[in-house]
Amino acid sequence: MTPQEKRKELLSATLLKKLERRHFEAYYCPTATEAIEKVLSLIPEGSSITWGGSMTIRDMGLTKAVKEGNYNVIDRDTAANPVEMREMMRQGLLCDYYLTSTNAISEDGVLVNIDGTGNRVASICFGPNNVIVLASLSKVAQDVDAAIKRVRGYVAPVNSMRFMGKTPCAVDGTCHNCVSEECICNQILVTRVCRPAGRIKVILIGEEYGY
Repeated sequence: MTPQEKRKELLSATLLKKLERRHFEAYYCPTATEAIEKVLSLIPEGSSITWGGSMTIRDMGLTKAVKEGNYNVIDRDTAANPVEMREMMRQGLLCDYYLTSTNAISEDGVLVNIDGTGNRVASICFGPNNVIVLASLSKVAQDVDAAIKRVRGYVAPVNSMRFMGKTPCAVDGTCHNCVSEECICNQILVTRVCRPAGRIKVILIGEEYGY
């Protein structure tokens, strides 16, 4: 076992305990394949499912697996126009299961998410009966402050570039604490405890996905 693998083993074991203490349902899967199997085992056939704009769940193949299964899927990526997409996002608030990643997790088990539109953080807070969060261990930060800095300083610039946004961070890769019309750091959600207990299920992944 390499030092990197050893750290992942130790960090995941510690983080699972911290998440469970905060009433999250928590799991660790060394690979994306195992994580997909775990997600599908948690969702009964026929359930309604949607997801946010996470690259993690797309790149790891989860959305593809869900669309191939026996589920009622609301896929906003199939929307014909922005109006239809917004309506699909609104419908997603009533889904049985909402799939997402998280922008960062503190070593103490607190989830940190920053959103532009707000549909993702809204769904994490309230609406869908169940939320399943998938996150690589690379998203773990020392504490909440470090987690927010990670998102503002790294994740947001990368996502703004991905969306081809006209923000200062898309120009130079550095957060300017802007109030740009296209700013994607408009809502900051710190989820320190899961209520009701078990509604949010966190699956940590050993392989690296997302930003």
